[in-house]
Amino acid sequence: MPVSESSSRSRAPTARELLAMNIVRLRKERGWSQEDLALESGLHRTFVAHVERQVRNISIDNIERLANALQIDVHVLLLP
Repeated sequence: MPVSESSSRSRAPTARELLAMNIVRLRKERGWSQEDLALESGLHRTFVAHVERQVRNISIDNIERLANALQIDVHVLLLP
């Protein structure tokens, strides 16, 4: 494949990127702040902010807490 062709293709988002993008999108669709999501999920606001900025790893348990707070199935957080 020519160099110009390969460099023009974008890579698929990572799971971390998808998770962050979906959390932000779903939170904003509900009109929630990070604080609102944190309160609903039982997590700290700074933790939510770090996950959204992709600077923090998150356990499956905390992904489930966020999904429950957003009233969605866990897998929705990883959909492209």
